[in-house]
Amino acid sequence: MPEIRALTLNIWNRSGPWDERFEAIKTTLARLAADVIGLQEVIVTEQGDLLDQGKAISESLGYHFAFGSSHGEGYSFGNAILSRWPIGRHQVFRLPERDGTEPRTLLFAEVLAPFGKIPFFVTHLSWRLHEGHVRQAQVIAIVDHIAALCPAHGFPPILVGDFNAEPESDEIRFLRGHTSLGRKSVYFADAFRVAGDGSPGVTFSKRNPFAENLREPERRIDYIFVREPDDQHRGEPLEARVCCDEPVDGVFPSDHFGVIATLRG
Repeated sequence: MPEIRALTLNIWNRSGPWDERFEAIKTTLARLAADVIGLQEVIVTEQGDLLDQGKAISESLGYHFAFGSSHGEGYSFGNAILSRWPIGRHQVFRLPERDGTEPRTLLFAEVLAPFGKIPFFVTHLSWRLHEGHVRQAQVIAIVDHIAALCPAHGFPPILVGDFNAEPESDEIRFLRGHTSLGRKSVYFADAFRVAGDGSPGVTFSKRNPFAENLREPERRIDYIFVREPDDQHRGEPLEARVCCDEPVDGVFPSDHFGVIATLRG
């Protein structure tokens, strides 16, 4: 039975001790050996001495790479997809925003796995604690884009990212089929909820000194979702856990922890 190892991590752009964090990211991702990876807060630039983060990480691991910009002047800030297998087409979609909120996007890539084409999506929703109404509009737009790109007979689409929302929030409950938004209802399996260890699965933790300084509540805000498995059980979450949650040479890879899941192929 083929399997897919999917991973998501917000790499916290160039904040903190980037050179040391870069080494920690490379070491950790190489050890985890995921097949497809969604990264958020990636900076891509060819100007000045700023590192092209997406290219540097993908080349260090030998992965194929796609990037989708959300915003930036003189540089691009956005989401990236790294894949062990070739990437066919990819596309970027702008998500709804409100006055004063940062632009956000959804990145789609068609991953050409040996057992078929896998639709893989990565996103990063509005971050402020009180912007639940913005995130709700964004998840509605996301499921509309996924529905348009991914027919029911194809491989179930995988959606990963930093959703900046707790599991009990309406935006996450909507994706899990527990409530409707905009007169719509959907079901995506939350891989950690379905196949995790039963713990809260905190990904923004005061155990991480980079996150502790913000004094925000500890919570799970990073997710791997899969649209309901089809009649062949493709996409079924088999195992999921928090990852990137230990320092390397005393340095955590990011201010977020990541999530990695094994899915049925």
